[in-house]
Amino acid sequence: MERRDFLKTSLAATAAIGIAPALKGWIPSHNWEKYDFGSGPEVKDRLYQGPFPQYAPENFYGGMVIQYTTPGKQLINCFGMGLTTYISGDLGAPHVAGESLETTIDKLFRFPLGTKVYIRPNWRHIQKRPGKLEFDDYWKITLDKAAQYGKRVGFRVMMNNPDILENALPEFLYKKVKMTQLPGDWKTGQFAGRAKQDHRQPQFDDPYFIECYTEMQQMLAEKYNGSPLIEYMDTCMYGFWGEGHAWPYEGNNFESDQKGEETFMKFFDIQAKCWDKVPLVTNTQPDFSRVGNSSVLDKSIRTHNWIRTDSIFIENEQIEALSNRPAWVGAVSEAGMGSPSHVKDIGANYSALWNFHNISADNLQKSYEKNKESWDDLAVRIGFRVRPSWIWVSENEGGSTNLIFGMVNDGIAGVPGVLRLTLFTDDGSVNLTGCLDPGYPKPQGVRQAMMTLPKGVDWNSGALKLKAELEVKGIRYPIPFACAQRLNPDGSLTIKGMINV
Repeated sequence: MERRDFLKTSLAATAAIGIAPALKGWIPSHNWEKYDFGSGPEVKDRLYQGPFPQYAPENFYGGMVIQYTTPGKQLINCFGMGLTTYISGDLGAPHVAGESLETTIDKLFRFPLGTKVYIRPNWRHIQKRPGKLEFDDYWKITLDKAAQYGKRVGFRVMMNNPDILENALPEFLYKKVKMTQLPGDWKTGQFAGRAKQDHRQPQFDDPYFIECYTEMQQMLAEKYNGSPLIEYMDTCMYGFWGEGHAWPYEGNNFESDQKGEETFMKFFDIQAKCWDKVPLVTNTQPDFSRVGNSSVLDKSIRTHNWIRTDSIFIENEQIEALSNRPAWVGAVSEAGMGSPSHVKDIGANYSALWNFHNISADNLQKSYEKNKESWDDLAVRIGFRVRPSWIWVSENEGGSTNLIFGMVNDGIAGVPGVLRLTLFTDDGSVNLTGCLDPGYPKPQGVRQAMMTLPKGVDWNSGALKLKAELEVKGIRYPIPFACAQRLNPDGSLTIKGMINV
């Protein structure tokens, strides 16, 4: 409440003096539901998605239902969704008395509800000297375990962190860049520990800082851009934890607010260029520090990247953005272990399994036991859960057979990209593929899509299979259907008539 009251007072004062003139790319607050962010990722081979009139005088017929599926309750581990176990948050490597670091991390990976993991290293934890990445042990162990357990990693590199005594920057950078103390201080109470520390901001627009930042991003991307171990990367924003603010300190350390915005738009562009195969995830944090958050957020969406909230979960603006985002935009919720129902309210793709500064598998288990039913429910509803609810068959006048798939989504989020359907046989004699529109199917409604079989192919032979993939930034990820009916080992569904036609 202390932070909320501070924000309320400060934002009211800011509104009184006006904020549009200082930030040339500033995006005023707006309702998100009908805001024009563009049409989403390009769909190069769009399937016909209706209408499907069934009777004359129109010349296409919807056909007869020959197969259906019903919702499944299985835990799904696929790209674009999942409960996310935090290996590290703000303090670096997790520590449990009497355990080795590897044992602690291994136990976290084995927590059953988590299908993804997350780490948030300080910059100094991944680089010690110019021109070379040198990772702390917890980063290396996490990536090794990710390969072992098949759980992808989301991450952010922090450039400033109020929860540690040392500076977040590598020593070689910290010694050469000006650090500025902003007006304000942390009060007593829940933030008393932070009140004892020096919380200066680095000069982010220093040419040397930008040079080092660019090099760090390039070196990371050379190693992990497109890696099967990486789920997403958070954009590195201004201030504390990279969230885009330096609350409770006032103002910023740029010569002007516009310079701050230009700097962090530049940082976003650097990341976007380096990480062209990995989704970038931008914080929805309101622009308390006047450094262009709204501009970075808007560009993130227009470049088909994703958004997140970082454990704050109180500002109206964040709730509006997350819950009314375009369907093709993924959303990450870092609400801790206390709000599974709120995660469903905003329709998130990911939710944190995190005990803040007390990270351990035992603490996760204790938090889970306090609200077991809600967490079990969220685990089988988080993100998108697609399946062909109905399959129709119809004949063209020329004798070809059409299969129409009524795709539904039993999850709480839209598809964070483009869903590709492929109708195939193991021998390769049939291989038809195409995509739904971005974000479809949504959590409510049915999206129908049609494929036309080559002449002479028997749809009911038992050889035809339907599979799904999610396309994000040109990369395809296999998506198992979330249905109660039996699937093939690859997650595909065999087409086989189960209703008399």
